Amino acid sequence: MSVALFTLGGTIAMAGGRRLNGADLTAAVPGLAELGHPVEIQDIEAVPSANLTAAKVLEVVDAASKAVAAGAAGVVVTQGTDTLEETSFLVDQVWPHSQPFVLTGAMRNPTLAGPDGPANVLAACRVACSPVARDLGALVVFKEEIHAARWVRKTHSTSTATFMSPNVGPIGHVVEDQVRILARPARLDGVQGSAEPADLDANRVALYTMTMDDDGLLLKGLAETHQGLVVAGFGAGHVPAALAPVLGELAAAMPVVLTSRTGGGSIVRNTYNAPGAETDLLQRGLIDGGFLDPYKARVLLRLLLATDDDISAAFAQYQ
Repeated sequence: MSVALFTLGGTIAMAGGRRLNGADLTAAVPGLAELGHPVEIQDIEAVPSANLTAAKVLEVVDAASKAVAAGAAGVVVTQGTDTLEETSFLVDQVWPHSQPFVLTGAMRNPTLAGPDGPANVLAACRVACSPVARDLGALVVFKEEIHAARWVRKTHSTSTATFMSPNVGPIGHVVEDQVRILARPARLDGVQGSAEPADLDANRVALYTMTMDDDGLLLKGLAETHQGLVVAGFGAGHVPAALAPVLGELAAAMPVVLTSRTGGGSIVRNTYNAPGAETDLLQRGLIDGGFLDPYKARVLLRLLLATDDDISAAFAQYQ
């Protein structure tokens, strides 16, 4: 059985003025030939991850599904790290197979001392073909750590240890060439409908991060241009009191999801009840985003709007 490797560019594929393809990447990985599974390469599109779109990611998922149907033991995708936490979560919502779907990349390109790409590719391929990594959905493998897509975040702009899961830590490791899963989180119900690119494009979801002394001016007219909103609130889910009625009015017109801008922990429900606190906002109709960070909440809401799935039920899984 093979490992299906799909390449999407990013730092891992940057070699000065030249873009590396899948053959170049795998040729630089010591030990890949001893993996025991051939690696079948499909070069998709060499672009910075900032240029990736949900539609492009869904194309890769479709190609990966065909590879699994043809007998692949698992899937590896290499891409830029800037949006990896979002693309992995998107994949996790729509990946129906038990075979692992592993995403990885690099923080140091091949022209620098100590590039991390080869080690990450090798570890990702080991996870992709490992029976113990089945039924875990989409995974991010970096620095021989295995992270669940629903929790992983990029936490540093340059460090090779940038990917962490603030609420739980990695669910496994690659140790002496062996894949070791330490925790098996139950797979949650993903998006049930089929998200077509045109439907995704038709549903705009804004992300609004609260800042001190925010006057809410950028929220005016949002219901006329967008179909959903994710609010990255202070702390456990708070906003300035003056913005509470504004968000309540928006929640009457569109789904508005409340999350925390902190990057770790959940919003609370019944701890604070002042105007603009979480109890007040939830009573005004905002949706509890639970442990989801704002970026993943936006991915999920956009998918749900495109598929007509139950929005409240979907977010309830993360509370």
